[in-house]
Amino acid sequence: MLTTSQVRSDLKEIRYYYAMKDLFDRSSKTVKPLAIIEKVAKYNEAMEKAPARLYILYVSLYLENNTQVALAEEWQFTTDYMKELNTKLIRFLQSALK
Repeated sequence: MLTTSQVRSDLKEIRYYYAMKDLFDRSSKTVKPLAIIEKVAKYNEAMEKAPARLYILYVSLYLENNTQVALAEEWQFTTDYMKELNTKLIRFLQSALK
Protein backbone atom coordinates (compact mmCIF):
# COMPACT_ATOMS: atom_id res chain seq x y z
CA MET A 1 0.00 0.00 0.00
CA LEU A 2 1.26 3.47 -0.87
CA THR A 3 1.97 5.82 2.01
CA THR A 4 0.11 9.09 2.38
CA SER A 5 3.30 11.01 1.59
CA GLN A 6 3.86 8.94 -1.57
CA VAL A 7 0.34 9.67 -2.82
CA ARG A 8 0.79 13.37 -2.04
CA SER A 9 4.10 13.39 -3.89
CA ASP A 10 2.56 11.60 -6.87
CA LEU A 11 -0.34 14.06 -6.95
CA LYS A 12 2.09 17.00 -6.98
CA GLU A 13 3.91 15.40 -9.90
CA ILE A 14 0.60 14.79 -11.71
CA ARG A 15 -0.39 18.43 -11.15
CA TYR A 16 2.95 19.54 -12.59
CA TYR A 17 2.50 17.24 -15.60
CA TYR A 18 -0.89 18.74 -16.43
CA ALA A 19 0.33 22.29 -15.81
CA MET A 20 3.15 21.69 -18.31
CA LYS A 21 1.29 19.25 -20.59
CA ASP A 22 1.89 21.22 -23.78
CA LEU A 23 5.64 21.11 -23.20
CA PHE A 24 5.53 17.41 -22.29
CA ASP A 25 3.57 16.70 -25.48
CA ARG A 26 5.97 18.67 -27.68
CA SER A 27 9.08 17.15 -26.16
CA SER A 28 7.72 13.61 -26.19
CA LYS A 29 8.50 13.45 -29.90
CA THR A 30 12.18 13.54 -28.92
CA VAL A 31 12.19 11.95 -25.45
CA LYS A 32 9.06 10.20 -24.20
CA PRO A 33 8.49 10.82 -20.46
CA LEU A 34 7.30 7.27 -19.74
CA ALA A 35 7.52 7.39 -15.94
CA ILE A 36 5.10 10.30 -15.54
CA ILE A 37 2.82 9.10 -18.34
CA GLU A 38 2.49 5.70 -16.63
CA LYS A 39 1.88 7.34 -13.24
CA VAL A 40 -0.80 9.63 -14.69
CA ALA A 41 -2.50 6.68 -16.40
CA LYS A 42 -2.46 4.63 -13.17
CA TYR A 43 -4.02 7.43 -11.10
CA ASN A 44 -6.54 8.36 -13.79
CA GLU A 45 -7.65 4.74 -14.03
CA ALA A 46 -8.13 4.60 -10.26
CA MET A 47 -10.20 7.79 -10.42
CA GLU A 48 -12.60 6.24 -12.94
CA LYS A 49 -14.12 4.33 -10.00
CA ALA A 50 -14.14 7.25 -7.54
CA PRO A 51 -17.23 8.79 -5.99
CA ALA A 52 -18.39 11.89 -7.89
CA ARG A 53 -17.19 14.44 -5.33
CA LEU A 54 -13.70 12.94 -5.16
CA TYR A 55 -13.53 12.66 -8.94
CA ILE A 56 -14.37 16.36 -9.38
CA LEU A 57 -11.90 17.28 -6.65
CA TYR A 58 -9.13 15.31 -8.41
CA VAL A 59 -9.90 16.92 -11.76
CA SER A 60 -10.14 20.41 -10.29
CA LEU A 61 -7.03 20.24 -8.12
CA TYR A 62 -4.65 18.12 -10.14
CA LEU A 63 -5.73 18.20 -13.78
CA GLU A 64 -6.84 21.84 -13.80
CA ASN A 65 -4.07 23.00 -11.42
CA ASN A 66 -6.25 24.76 -8.84
CA THR A 67 -5.33 25.21 -5.20
CA GLN A 68 -7.47 24.05 -2.30
CA VAL A 69 -7.88 27.67 -1.21
CA ALA A 70 -9.07 28.78 -4.67
CA LEU A 71 -11.52 25.87 -4.90
CA ALA A 72 -12.82 26.47 -1.40
CA GLU A 73 -13.60 30.03 -2.37
CA GLU A 74 -15.13 29.07 -5.74
CA TRP A 75 -17.23 26.24 -4.28
CA GLN A 76 -18.06 28.25 -1.13
CA PHE A 77 -16.53 25.68 1.23
CA THR A 78 -14.19 26.30 4.13
CA THR A 79 -10.52 25.58 3.62
CA ASP A 80 -10.75 23.03 6.43
CA TYR A 81 -13.47 21.16 4.52
CA MET A 82 -11.32 21.21 1.37
CA LYS A 83 -8.43 19.72 3.36
CA GLU A 84 -10.80 17.05 4.65
CA LEU A 85 -11.96 16.25 1.10
CA ASN A 86 -8.36 16.07 -0.11
CA THR A 87 -7.55 13.67 2.72
CA LYS A 88 -10.50 11.50 1.64
CA LEU A 89 -9.17 11.60 -1.92
CA ILE A 90 -5.74 10.47 -0.74
CA ARG A 91 -7.26 7.62 1.30
CA PHE A 92 -9.36 6.58 -1.68
CA LEU A 93 -6.27 6.49 -3.88
CA GLN A 94 -4.30 4.52 -1.30
CA SER A 95 -7.04 1.92 -1.27
CA ALA A 96 -7.57 1.88 -5.04
CA LEU A 97 -3.86 1.62 -5.87
CA LYS A 98 -3.04 -1.36 -3.61
